[in-house]
Amino acid sequence: MQYERTGGAANLMACPQCDLLLRDAPDAQAGRCTIVCPRCGARLRRNDRVSPENLLALTCAALVLLVLANAFPVLGLDVNGQRSEATLLDAIEKLWQAQMRPVATLVLLTTIVAPLLELSTILWLVLPLGRGRRPRAFIAANRLLNLARPWAMTEVFMLGMLVAMVKLAHFADLLPGIGIWSFGGLMLLLAALTVLVEPCDLWRSWEAAGR
Repeated sequence: MQYERTGGAANLMACPQCDLLLRDAPDAQAGRCTIVCPRCGARLRRNDRVSPENLLALTCAALVLLVLANAFPVLGLDVNGQRSEATLLDAIEKLWQAQMRPVATLVLLTTIVAPLLELSTILWLVLPLGRGRRPRAFIAANRLLNLARPWAMTEVFMLGMLVAMVKLAHFADLLPGIGIWSFGGLMLLLAALTVLVEPCDLWRSWEAAGR
């Protein structure tokens, strides 16, 4: 389904790709569909609303996995009977001590800080909306969510881990830890939340909560 080009001032939105101003098509509020821009074809939103309770459950599950991913070892190595394990925080500390501080900061930002900010912001927005109340600092929280999302790169971390595991497999026995499985689950949940948490749905829930 496509949006219509606007001729009025009501229900306006801009395509994030080509900046075309659009308004809702008459049938855009009914049924399950994907709504795209008529000019560039970019996906604007899915007209398949997910309840705040389901979003809250996914967010809480992702937060639990984020804690597990950082509390337990990501990968262990067994070389000639000598076993060593390290958590992600241990790896960041080693990078910092090795004078690779920009890399350590980037890893900390993209794998811990940004996902934590994204999940905390979603929780801040969804928890009051699920109770029919408007969250405080709603606009600022939405901006923070949009800022944190591009920096949450758990999928890049997982790809790097897979490449490292392939290379290390020739020199040592690899022992995948709880941390790497938790990061895998976190990656899937963050991807699901990126698709399911629609700004339009948040605004509609915010408007409904004020009635």
